[in-house]
Amino acid sequence: MVVGEFTQDADLLIIGGGPGGYHAAFRAAAGGIATTIIDAEPGLGGVCLHRGCIPSKTYLSLAETVHAAAAAKSMGIDFGKPKFDIDAIRGWKEQVVSKLVGGLDALCKKHGVDRVRGVAKFEDGKHVAVSGADVSRIKFRRAIIATGSRSIELRGVQIESPRVMTSKGALELADVPKTLLVIGGGYIGLELSQVYAALGSKVTVVEMTGGLLAGVDGDLARPLLKRLKDELHEICLETKVTGMKEVKGGIELTFDGKKPPKAQRFDKVLVAVGRRPNSSTLDLDKAGVAVDDRGFINVDEGFLTSGPKIWAIGDVIGNPMLAHKALHEGMVVADILLGKDAVFEPQAIPAVVFTDPAIAWAGCTEVEAKAAGLDVVIKKTPWAASGRAVAMGRTDGLTKLICDRSTGRVLGVGITGVHAGEMISEAVLAIEMGAVAYDLATIIHPHPTLSESLGDTAHLIPS
Repeated sequence: MVVGEFTQDADLLIIGGGPGGYHAAFRAAAGGIATTIIDAEPGLGGVCLHRGCIPSKTYLSLAETVHAAAAAKSMGIDFGKPKFDIDAIRGWKEQVVSKLVGGLDALCKKHGVDRVRGVAKFEDGKHVAVSGADVSRIKFRRAIIATGSRSIELRGVQIESPRVMTSKGALELADVPKTLLVIGGGYIGLELSQVYAALGSKVTVVEMTGGLLAGVDGDLARPLLKRLKDELHEICLETKVTGMKEVKGGIELTFDGKKPPKAQRFDKVLVAVGRRPNSSTLDLDKAGVAVDDRGFINVDEGFLTSGPKIWAIGDVIGNPMLAHKALHEGMVVADILLGKDAVFEPQAIPAVVFTDPAIAWAGCTEVEAKAAGLDVVIKKTPWAASGRAVAMGRTDGLTKLICDRSTGRVLGVGITGVHAGEMISEAVLAIEMGAVAYDLATIIHPHPTLSESLGDTAHLIPS
């Protein structure tokens, strides 16, 4: 692309084309604000669409199919040993991404959003310099920073090698290694562990803390951990990687901890130890935008930064780093700019780990309730009692309600099991609307469904 030399004007400039950025752009443009969105990718969607949520869930749906086919043998159907065409699998993922990118392109045209492909850096509080585009400078009246986050590297340990991957490299699915070490027992590490294990890799997970999925209640995580012990080669807790080097045919590692892996050499290594904000390359100080000691942009309750008429949303402002949180923040800021009385005051932001079984939760967790000293009633329903779960051969589930003892108000819900992510929205609505357990218990759930477990569990809460 030939780099231009002229300055372009923008009423609203959005830096970052992920879910937060493009939702803000479409909403603002639909309301009559002349909007420009800039991103380095050839298409909108950000990390979520190109290198995160969508590719990983595409592969996870294939892994779930593999699991379902294996389980069907006990039901009288034998599909035989699966055969994998990695090129075709990768091609399917690329088709999914391409279709969604095309949809966003169409929405840009529909709403009249001006797209610029390039990299922006602030010159001051009214201008950004742009590299790699046909415009070298943009003058803006207002701006939204929605630049997202990137994978954290193991400083002093991680090496540059095609055999050492972040989640981006893992989702490119160049091949299926015979042995794979996954460093990090969070949701990204475990989701990708199941993908590669389903495709045939012998997967070892190393986690430096004493448990997997930090922040998830232990009882919700237990059914998944039981399954992972069968699917994965090893799970090594309280163990950290102290060194790695490339050797012929693999990566050799050293470990420190209570349970180091039996193997010291792996064909490939996936580093999945968290994410950091994309803020360091924006020259934010030139625009008067302040960040904290971890690089997250400081914002007020309306997402306004310390820079005049500059807002920030999504991963770049901190946890929870979730696409659906970012997109709602983007719409709130767009509404504020349109003069509407908009606020971002969610009572519950749902989270989903898209493993198999999946784990979903919203509102207060049991750990958080105890830490806050709340007087709560906690009830659980194992899915062994669910007719639908039994019929599916998927009784490895659990539904859990956390309610205020005196009022019965629903404070938190956790669900583990197949399709848990599809079920959690009922819980979010209950929490947002101030529902009590009696409300969940007395609405009529269709039978036989997995969602009945919410009503069944609510019946256990004294009214």
